[in-house]
Amino acid sequence: MPIRRPVIVVNFKTYQEASGLAAIELARICEEVSSESGASIVIAPPMPDLAIVSRTVNIPVFAQHLDPVPSGSTTGHVTIDNAKASGAKGTLVNHAERRLKLAEIHEVIDRCRTLGLDTIACTNNIPVSKACAAMDPNFVAIEPPELIGGEVSVTNANPKIVSDAVEAIRMISGSVGVLCGAGVKNGRDVAKAMELGTDGVLLASGVVKAKDRRAVLIDLISGLGR
Repeated sequence: MPIRRPVIVVNFKTYQEASGLAAIELARICEEVSSESGASIVIAPPMPDLAIVSRTVNIPVFAQHLDPVPSGSTTGHVTIDNAKASGAKGTLVNHAERRLKLAEIHEVIDRCRTLGLDTIACTNNIPVSKACAAMDPNFVAIEPPELIGGEVSVTNANPKIVSDAVEAIRMISGSVGVLCGAGVKNGRDVAKAMELGTDGVLLASGVVKAKDRRAVLIDLISGLGR
């Protein structure tokens, strides 16, 4: 079943605050808030925790990255089959911290589609957003890299890149959802993203490093305007 829209996608990255047992704890908080509010929340735990987190919660669990290589003699890689076997429902592709070539992005998206996994293609500008939209992922997430992990949300620092990405992507495909990320921290940022035409947000540190993660998630959900 495709991800429900609008959606909040929480990338745990490799923060120690969300690794191992801490990944399970944060995953359970996300699941509880999703269940209580009815909001769609997707999580992407560190790769070593993918299987155990997938077994622990019922909300969609994504891989943070998958390699466009076959299973078998590919030591050290994380294959699409690995992710599927670990219980993942999808994957991020081409995150700013794990870039791929366009041909590799296309291969991952195509193979994930074959195996029934959803994909969120991360992009840093309009041309790449358009190229990825033509590959028909479930979502394209526009994230200016200079704002990732910062204190200012892309919705305030560069709202035009968000609205332009929405327009460009929807001219190519009416089915591809649009997310935005980089600096998103609160419900006001989410509400602004929705006003700009997106289907939700992708964020990391705003949740992972928060003192009260539940409160932050509830605040983020308030901006969805469901």
